[in-house]
Amino acid sequence: MTDIPKTMRAVVLKRHGGLDALEFEPAWPVPTPGPDQVLIKVLACGMNNTDVNTRAGWYSKSVTEATTGGAYETLDGDADNTWGGAGIAFPRIQGADVCGLVVAAGTNADQSLIGKRVITDNWLRDWDDPLNMHKTGYYGSEADGGYAEYTVIDHRNVAAVNSPLSDAELATFSCSYATAEGMLDKSSVGAGDVVLVTGASGGVGGALIQLAKHRGATVVALASPAKHEDVAKCGPDAILPRAPKNLKAALKKAIGRDSVTVVADIVAGDYFPTLIDALDRGGRYVTSGAIAGPIVSLDVRTLYLMDLSFFGSTVNPPQTFKNLVSYIEAGALKPMLASTYPLEDFQAGQQAFIDKAHTGNIVVVP
Repeated sequence: MTDIPKTMRAVVLKRHGGLDALEFEPAWPVPTPGPDQVLIKVLACGMNNTDVNTRAGWYSKSVTEATTGGAYETLDGDADNTWGGAGIAFPRIQGADVCGLVVAAGTNADQSLIGKRVITDNWLRDWDDPLNMHKTGYYGSEADGGYAEYTVIDHRNVAAVNSPLSDAELATFSCSYATAEGMLDKSSVGAGDVVLVTGASGGVGGALIQLAKHRGATVVALASPAKHEDVAKCGPDAILPRAPKNLKAALKKAIGRDSVTVVADIVAGDYFPTLIDALDRGGRYVTSGAIAGPIVSLDVRTLYLMDLSFFGSTVNPPQTFKNLVSYIEAGALKPMLASTYPLEDFQAGQQAFIDKAHTGNIVVVP
């Protein structure tokens, strides 16, 4: 067993607010694993929108604007400031996309995990009732996560991964790719579908492209022209500007048809009605984000006259993570690692994440 120190370096969220709510702690206590938990030495941890949204309090229903990464002054107390609608407990170590080495295990945990490189399933469950969505929490939100040198999690929330990919590359998968896979599951994407992916240059967007192609779908990506070259590495069939003024005409020119069967959206905002109008009869809209703004306009006549189906996607069943691990081990997915930052430069890394000048995922390497 690795010698385990008493203290560790960590980035700790002390309150809702701007980047100054995050403090680097050089000697934070190393957590002790409970009976069902493993202790992980963190090798890398990916950044995600959930971290920013939770820090800023964006999940509060009192906030109606796009995500900016800044603090919001219109919070309704502590009742609804996290993804699950319950207040976050401070201090909190965020970070859900952990790749690390298991160095200790509780008495009831799988001892064979010790010494193995693992990634984490970020949905904290009641393992006596694992499909009950009312009994879920999120790693790094309802419990401390991976922006530290060590972290603990239930042994059923980790999987050893046999892969030649680097620690930082493995840390790009869990949140973004599980989110994307959950969206595609909810909307039943398969061969023959034509999927329009918004925000295609981000972690979830790139994952949606790859996973939809893995299912045999045709994929059209929307992204800023400056990022098209990087987005192309994910393998979409066509790439269009982020918000074409005439989306149907752009689709017709790119793929020979002016409609799609599925819109996989993480952007929302003012462009939402245009996306809906691009759906074919019987089409499906699925979302797991609203970075351009959560309040949208919908003509309900379009919804029912076109026989559309809408899906929200957040909590995934355990099988989603298992499928993801199998794809990684088969080499079916390409990590989109944009850059890495040490813990001491965490705020700079999160600001880069907020600025969205990158393509793919930013990863913290303790």
